Formats: sequence, structure tokens, C-alpha cells
Amino acid sequence: MMLTTAKWTLEEYHSMIDAGILSGRKVELLKGEIVEMAPEGEPHAYSSDEAGEYLASLLGERAKIRQAKPITLPDDSEPEPDVAVVQRLGREYRDHHPYPENIFWLIEYSNTSLEKDLETKSKIYAGANIQEYWVVNLKKLYLVVFRQPLDGEYAAKQTLTTGIIHPLAFPKVSVSVNQIING
Repeated sequence: MMLTTAKWTLEEYHSMIDAGILSGRKVELLKGEIVEMAPEGEPHAYSSDEAGEYLASLLGERAKIRQAKPITLPDDSEPEPDVAVVQRLGREYRDHHPYPENIFWLIEYSNTSLEKDLETKSKIYAGANIQEYWVVNLKKLYLVVFRQPLDGEYAAKQTLTTGIIHPLAFPKVSVSVNQIING
């Protein structure tokens, strides 16, 4: 017997949130499936928080740094990346989470969720045409940079442990890889 998974739309997911059905649960919507999020350990919380502050100081008024807040994607996905570098739209975000066209790049910090972040989320983000996606492996301390979304996957993938990286959206900004990995 073949099992079929029930899929949820963004509207149904938001209705569940509004009704309190998901309160107290750390979940996100990925391609219509409600997925439990791994608890945040100390290294994860520290590193993502430090990276958010570092990027905010580097980018200033050019972008808004949202930490662990939802983004809305067209394939019934509403993930909560650890760091989202987005356009400054002010109060517009009272009416909707950032859409793909509002996103400069995303960062996930992975300890126990590495496979989900490298495989599932990279395909979701590439499919939504997010131009740049970074994953920090907290166990082995390296940064994976995904770029050039093409047919639902990223055509370019680079692994870094040191050096400087220039985000596609801000090519004149120099980001320290060590600062992103280690805080």
C-alpha cells in the first residue's frame, strides 16, 4: 500500500497558526509539508546571532537583516532561515513576509539539520530563484556558498573555510568567512 502525504497550502498553514493549532511547536512549511525544526543549541544561536549583527554593521541601510523569521515562497513553502538579508520595505512586512524578489541572500546554520539545509532547502531556494544561499556547517566549521539557480538547483557550489566573500547583491562589500562561521 502506498502512503500519500497530505499537503498544506500557505493559506491553510496560516489558518492553523492563527487558530493556535501550531502554538508552542517550532515548525516551518516546506513544499506543503509541515516540518519540525531542530532545537537551537548554543553554537547555533551564538553564531547566527553574531552573523546577523556583523552583517547589519557591514550593510547598514542597504539591507535589513531578519533572524529566524519566515519568508514566503511560491511553492507552498514558508521556511524560517537563520539569517535573511532582505530589502528594507519597512511596514510592508506587516502585510507579508519577504518574497523571493525581496531577498538578497539567505544563511542557514546547521548542526543536526545539515542534510535538510544542503539538499531540501537548497532546492527550495533555487526553485524560488533566490540568487545566493549560504550554509554553515557548525560541526566541521566551513561555509558552503550556493549561487546561480538553474532548473531548481544551484549551478555553482563553493566550500570555504577562510578568506573574504563578496555577496552577489553587494559586490563591493567584503564579508569575512571566519566572521560568518565563528562569530
